Parts: sequence; C-alpha cells; structure tokens
Amino acid sequence: MKNKRLLRAGLTGLLLLIITTPASAYVGLCCAKCGGNMPMNILGGGIPETSEFRFKISPMYMRMDGLRDDTSNVHANDILGMPVDMMGNPTGKYMAAPTSMDMTMLNVSAGYSFSDRFFAGAMFMYKDNDMNMQFSEMMKTMTGKNGFDMESDGIGDTMLMAKYRLFADDPLIPTSQMSLFFGLSLPTGSIDEENDNHPLESRQDELVPYGMQLGSGTFDPSIGLLYQGSSSPWWWGVNGVYTARLYDNKRDYRLGDEFRLDSYAMYQFKPNWLIQAQLNGEYKGDIDGEMNQFKNGKSGHVMQGNPDSPAATPLWDTDNYGGTKLFATLGVQWQPAPLHVVDLNFGVPLYQDLNGPQLKDDYRVMLTWFIEIPTKKSVRYGLRKPAGDSSLGF
Repeated sequence: MKNKRLLRAGLTGLLLLIITTPASAYVGLCCAKCGGNMPMNILGGGIPETSEFRFKISPMYMRMDGLRDDTSNVHANDILGMPVDMMGNPTGKYMAAPTSMDMTMLNVSAGYSFSDRFFAGAMFMYKDNDMNMQFSEMMKTMTGKNGFDMESDGIGDTMLMAKYRLFADDPLIPTSQMSLFFGLSLPTGSIDEENDNHPLESRQDELVPYGMQLGSGTFDPSIGLLYQGSSSPWWWGVNGVYTARLYDNKRDYRLGDEFRLDSYAMYQFKPNWLIQAQLNGEYKGDIDGEMNQFKNGKSGHVMQGNPDSPAATPLWDTDNYGGTKLFATLGVQWQPAPLHVVDLNFGVPLYQDLNGPQLKDDYRVMLTWFIEIPTKKSVRYGLRKPAGDSSLGF
C-alpha cells in the first residue's frame, strides 16, 4: 500500500513536471499568450490574456537638425533671400527657414482584451513643438533679430485601435501568430495654432505652418498586419500599417497618406531583462491642398512668392512635406516587478529621402512604463510571482 502511494506520488510529480516544463522554460516579460515579449514603441503582434487591462505611459523626445532635399543636405543660407526679384518674379528664396526642431510628446494608452482574439484600446497624446527659425538679411534688419523660436503645444490627435488575431499555432503559448490591426485617428489636435512668438506683431495672429499644427484635422483610418514569432529566449516580428487621409479638413488641406513597416528582434538574456533591435521604415506623402488663413472673419489662402505672406518660408510649401525614412532602433526592457515593464529605446536615421527642403531627423528617444492589470476573470488574477517562476499559471 505504501509502495502504491509512493508510485502514485511519483507519477503525479512526473506529470506536474511535464506540465510545468514549458512554463518554466518560458520567461517572457509579458504574458505568454500575447507573445511573451513585445516592443513598446511599435505594435506587438499578439493578443493579451483575456479579461486584462493594459496601460502605457510613454514620454518621447525627437530632435531634428539641418535641412535636406531628396538625399542631399541643404544649408539654410542657401535658400534665404528675397522671394521675388525687381520684376516681381519668384526667386525660390525665402525670408525665413527652419534650422532645427525639438519635439516632445507624451503618449498615454489604455486597452482591454475582450476575448482570446480581440483587443481594443485608445491612445492619447500631448505635443510640444519648438522650431528654430533663421531670418534672411532683410528680415534681420526689419526685426533686429537673427531669428525666433516658433512654438506650439497642446493635445494631439487621439487614436482608437483594435487587434484581431487571425491565427496562433498554440492558444496558450504561441510561437507564431498574426493579427489584423484597425485604427481610427480622431481630430482632437488643434489646427488653429498661431505664430505668437514672431518678432513682428503683424505676424503673430497668423497660423503656424502645417508641421507645427497639433493634429491632422480629419478622421484618419488605419489598417495593418502584425506578425510575431518566438523561440525563447528569442522573439521577432514584422508589422505593416497604412494610414489614409480621405478628405480635406476645415482649412482646405489634408496631410499625406502614411505607411509604416517595422521589424524587430529581441533577446532575453536574464529572466527580467532583454535587449532589442529594430528597423523602422516610414513613408509619408506630401500635403494635398493649401491651408487657408482666417483673419478678421475673412478667409484667404497664403501666397507663395509674396514677401508679405507667411508663405515666405519653405514650411508653407506643401511640396516640402513627406518622404521616405529608415531608422535603426536599439533598446532595453526591464521587469522591475511582475506585470510591470520599463522600456528605453534610442533611434537614429539610416536613410532619408525627403521632399524638401525640410528638416531632417537627428535622433529620437522613448521611455515607456507598461503595466498589466488582470481582472478577477483573468487566469492571472492575483499574480505576484517573480519573473521566470514555474508557477506563473500560464
């Protein structure tokens, strides 16, 4: 009888060992079902564990420095001068040109997994733009200044988003899965920002150019395909997302369509640490239409080539927007506690072919705090085990 009890205990222990072996080997920082590890600055391909909330807070800083036209650098002095000659003909010169820009953003997102296949959420954004403008010699004489800082800040557009899982090779711990992404950008960002910092008082009630406005002014749908694979301790994925601009906003223009293609690889070298590398490609079309200016109750379009117009800067030429960029991004993730992840990544451009002259990217940095909150319906409710513990319940 004693031997039978020992045999049953031994078989039970062996069975438990077999069952828990995959979970013991699996030490992803996030839930196994969503893919285990995923980048925080781009979309992940997996669907989170059912009946769980997810929150992300992501401050980001981006620096732009110098001008570029196609793949060639352009110096601001080369494009500054009188916009028209003595005969009134356009010269291709500008009264002011941008030299650098600091963009700070704060993204806050929240989402909920409704089922094994469906996840939905929203992302809110705050933007702070600071662009340095250099004056031509004539403008320096008129203002007594070499230039000024053009500024705008406030709430950006809001993104509603959802993911639907098309397939997964394992419903609990997938090593290969693909999801559809759907998004809709809501025009909560202002397109009425004015040029308050201009040294000439007469220019301070003009609008700032397109790239300094805080939103698109339109409802913009997105659709994408997201793939993620893994073989612990390695994770990888490829995402493609297209955003369409379907109509003109209230100021008679629309931003260009966008397409993003991101690929990533991650290596988890410790139970609560991983490193990651990404290639981030993006294409943006130029702007369609031309912004109108509302002043004293009347509407009028900016006139390029007129020195008395705000169009006397390349920022008002709609052909000087959009292009193709390729970034390399390196990052690290740390799990300070179960259900919490801290992500830091740094990106630099490898290639920029821009419709210019326009400012080129220099670098960007993003820090993210990510937290998962299981509800009582989740299988992970009450989880407080260390990362990599075989009793995580996956």
